[in-house]
Amino acid sequence: MDMTALRARLDEAHYIYDDELVTTLWVALKLGRPLLIEGAAGVGKTEIAKVMASALDRELVRLQCYEGLDESKALYEWNYQKQLLSIQVQMNRQDVDALTRSLFSDDYLLQRPLLRSIRSEEPVVLLIDEIDKSDEEFEAFLLELLSEMQVSIPEVGVVRAKSIPFVVLTSNRTRPLSEALRRRCAYLYIQYPNLDKEMAIIRAKLPNVNEHIALQAAQAVHRLREADEILKKPSIAETLDWVSALEALGVSDLTPESARRTLGFVLKSSEDLEAAGAVLSGQPPEDGHCGRCRQGQA
Repeated sequence: MDMTALRARLDEAHYIYDDELVTTLWVALKLGRPLLIEGAAGVGKTEIAKVMASALDRELVRLQCYEGLDESKALYEWNYQKQLLSIQVQMNRQDVDALTRSLFSDDYLLQRPLLRSIRSEEPVVLLIDEIDKSDEEFEAFLLELLSEMQVSIPEVGVVRAKSIPFVVLTSNRTRPLSEALRRRCAYLYIQYPNLDKEMAIIRAKLPNVNEHIALQAAQAVHRLREADEILKKPSIAETLDWVSALEALGVSDLTPESARRTLGFVLKSSEDLEAAGAVLSGQPPEDGHCGRCRQGQA
């Protein structure tokens, strides 16, 4: 696939992109390099992996990272119950060594996302989502996969990739990632879209939207994102949810009352809802405290 074809596929998926993004995607795909995407929560990092899976007509294999994630959840696990049952059935039918070898075959291997992605006969898109939420030990474990496209399983040995997945890692930058991981990846940093780009996204995702109410909502979202009083900045998906809610109610003009009734679609905490009225009206908070102060008091 050349870059023109990739642009066409992204257009078919109604994905709004710029030259830097599509160039980085194409070169990373061409070179078989993993792609690390950083940015604030809600800017659309995960969406890139989903769109690439659609554009390449590949299965999306997703590994959601969290604290304490280990090999048994990310790479593989042995089906211990099936192994025990096999031991009970076969222990008197064959010698011990042969039985032991049979217990560590594919019949007893449970493939988790990482192993599944490299053993797939057809290339997949592997999404390693929020890698910054995992431990540093797990990050180090990933290096073999990212650099050699292989993994080591003690009972089996080295398992090399049957096909090369397009790997996308996302990070909200809650902790620094190692230089070793960064060196193995192409890199993108994504910010919240400017007003013109956000409007383009709204038009692409909600083609029959009322242009006036969409513009008002997008402008209001940008004020909320820029305000220190708002702790959890609205995501692009929440902008779309808010516009959809306003459309569903038949709202043709974003008034303080219509905003107050629907802010739960764009802000998801009581503190932010409380502060939003002042932000959207341009007035200082009644208690005189900014969002950072409220966060410190919590």
